[in-house]
Amino acid sequence: MYLGEERIEEIDILQATIQYRFSDINLLTQALTHSSYINENGSGLKDYERFEFLGDAVIDLVVSDYSLKEFDDFSEGDLSKLRSRLVSEANLAYLARTIDLGRFLLLGRGEELTDGRNKDSILACSLEALFGAIFLDSGYHEASEAFLKIIKKADVESKFFDDQDYKSKLQELLQGKQGKIPTYRVLKEEGPGHSKIFEIGVYVNKKILEKGTGKNKKEAEQKAAKRALKRIAKEDFDF
Repeated sequence: MYLGEERIEEIDILQATIQYRFSDINLLTQALTHSSYINENGSGLKDYERFEFLGDAVIDLVVSDYSLKEFDDFSEGDLSKLRSRLVSEANLAYLARTIDLGRFLLLGRGEELTDGRNKDSILACSLEALFGAIFLDSGYHEASEAFLKIIKKADVESKFFDDQDYKSKLQELLQGKQGKIPTYRVLKEEGPGHSKIFEIGVYVNKKILEKGTGKNKKEAEQKAAKRALKRIAKEDFDF
């Protein structure tokens, strides 16, 4: 497919945003092409649906691998729930918006008129297609690295703290094994009032277990509790 200079400059912005540059730019072009555009612009083009099929499997594997390594205190049930949320249409659309993916899609007039660039279904599918294309261009490792950069930039882990209550898990563990209750203390506050960063320590018997930082006290406490759970799982902590 011929790409004009303006289109090349536009998709260069997307490649810079995702920190990945395609060796075969035709793969990226197809990943950004919706079927409605094909229907209105002739048979010489291909839409992203086949790439979407592949990208769905790629993202599922990346998320499973990431979750298993990052949340080593989670049970199989917890991991399944987290994966389900991370690969849901709503979350994939959320991630697509963080990279402004809708801006770069080729849509037919009908989809343009009905705000297709902002539809969760189209954004989620196009994100899957994008990572299917990266997999075809460079393989699993590059696709995984690119997707994890988006997850971390979007702070997806914090987005799910309300559903993953590490503080409760830590308290249940310590009460069950040691008959002790953890306490939390603010160690540091940095930054202006509208964007403070808190550092909080979690203690047992006045001895610090771990620290966590966050944009609010709740997030910092959850991160401290999560790190404490990991530490307890890996070593015999002297309470």
